[in-house]
Amino acid sequence: MRVHVADHPLISHKISVLRDEATPSPVFRQLVGELVTLLAYEATRDIRLTEVAITTPVTTTTGKKIAKPLPLVVPIMRAGLGMLEGITRLLPSAEVGFLGMM
Repeated sequence: MRVHVADHPLISHKISVLRDEATPSPVFRQLVGELVTLLAYEATRDIRLTEVAITTPVTTTTGKKIAKPLPLVVPIMRAGLGMLEGITRLLPSAEVGFLGMM
């Protein structure tokens, strides 16, 4: 399995604020969403694309769209639920499934 270290300065800063015990709950929740969006951006770097014909105001050209099947986002209950909005903001067409573990 390939490991990617997300060492972007914004990610490091947001993690530090997130971990600070003085961070209020509303800020914590906002940071979780922002961090997940940044991490999802990194995680989707190798997402499969397909070429499609598109018509622009000037000409017809070839563009790229996310290939089917569309990505499936499966948050693991509790901690994962707080991350769902951040990733679906970046991938609104993704299917969403749920996994509960006892």
